[in-house]
Amino acid sequence: MSSPSSLRDLYSTNPPSWSFTTPPNSTRPPPPSPSSIPPHTFSSRPIQNSVFELSPGLAEPGGLDMGLLLKTLVASAVLEYTTSVIAMPWEVGKCLLQVQWVPRDAGQMDDVELATEEVTEELSDDESGEESYFADPLNSGPSRYPVPRPADERGYVVRKDVMEESTRPDYVIPVGSVDGVWAMMKTLGRFRGEGWLALWKGLLTECITDMLSSTMQPLIHNALQSLASSYIFPGTFTSLLIPVASHLITGFILSPLDLVRTRLIVQSFDPQHRTYTGPIDALRKIIRDEGGLRGLYLHPHLLIPTVLDSAMRPLMSLGIPPVLAARLFPGMLVSMENSPVAWGVVEFTSSCIGLLATLPFETVRRRLQVQVRGRAQPLKTCVEKRPVPYNGVVDALWHILTEERSDLPVRHQRKDEHVSMWRKTGLGQLYRGLGVRLGAGAIVFFLGILTGGGDETGWAEL
Repeated sequence: MSSPSSLRDLYSTNPPSWSFTTPPNSTRPPPPSPSSIPPHTFSSRPIQNSVFELSPGLAEPGGLDMGLLLKTLVASAVLEYTTSVIAMPWEVGKCLLQVQWVPRDAGQMDDVELATEEVTEELSDDESGEESYFADPLNSGPSRYPVPRPADERGYVVRKDVMEESTRPDYVIPVGSVDGVWAMMKTLGRFRGEGWLALWKGLLTECITDMLSSTMQPLIHNALQSLASSYIFPGTFTSLLIPVASHLITGFILSPLDLVRTRLIVQSFDPQHRTYTGPIDALRKIIRDEGGLRGLYLHPHLLIPTVLDSAMRPLMSLGIPPVLAARLFPGMLVSMENSPVAWGVVEFTSSCIGLLATLPFETVRRRLQVQVRGRAQPLKTCVEKRPVPYNGVVDALWHILTEERSDLPVRHQRKDEHVSMWRKTGLGQLYRGLGVRLGAGAIVFFLGILTGGGDETGWAEL
């Protein structure tokens, strides 16, 4: 059998018969009843890889093109670095607010201090100096000859209030002077010893952590999925367990980088008071002084917050939307393809609920990361920190709620003045940065409505 000399010999001039008419006796099938709609499952978002998403041709069979691979890696690194540069100032301001310790008695002045200030003001405004010159020193009162302040064993004056200017270190931002992320960013940029470049502290570590996380998590997810395919699990259970486990393993592996990033952000930017010169120096000193690799990963003050933070975030973002969609839109299969607006409402609402549940544990994790262990010297932080270390997650939550205040900025007032509710509790301290994240989620929600939806998380990761 000889092959045709040209493909034109195989061309047929008879067009295929297409029919779009409906038969006269045909009837439309009845619409599906609500009971026939499949139930919601814990379907996770598409697995994103920073390299293969930019160039899908790398995943095609036939081998890798090294030139294309190199270009893709460079483009991914530039994109990740640009994203980190834009988001880092907000992350720095949020982290400093989470770590800052604001005691309940900050700014509280007793009657003796107020009377001393009033007498001092009257003496400074008095124009007749002869009466004060010939006055009896024995009857001048404690305001003119104050009692010496108590000092410690090294001769330093003991601090009576964290808001005292005379006893506050020059590298520490005044406690309770700001009430939001944007205010902290402006204060940090204008504060002596910090400056505007301090808004990008820990930028390199943040960029490396994000790149490794976006690359490792899909690989771990696929590996766990291939392992679970040989066993019989319920579909709903597997679809939720595998993504949460992949995020948990990724967060545990990269937890040292998160620890280094937090300490680089919180430490003073002044070279005279700086503890670490960079991420490599920080890792080396932490391993040397705080228990080696075992202490870096398995210390209870680091391991337990890492497990809680790394597991609760994907659990909330993957588990809440299906349940919430079934509650808000009963009898309707809500997805990005079928109803993007309804799905956007579900995702925004679930993100708000997830933040209320996860943000307190993130705050506790940041405070425990700042605490040094072993023979390491305490960090000289640019914000006020608790002088007594916390003993764990529960202890940190309890002391933040019971010994701190949430009415910022702090102002001086008498003990007998009316006390607001937020001064009696530190609940607001556990939710520093909530407004920024809710605002970012709202922006993503409205952009999704305008553009018809999408798979990018974008600023929602703030």
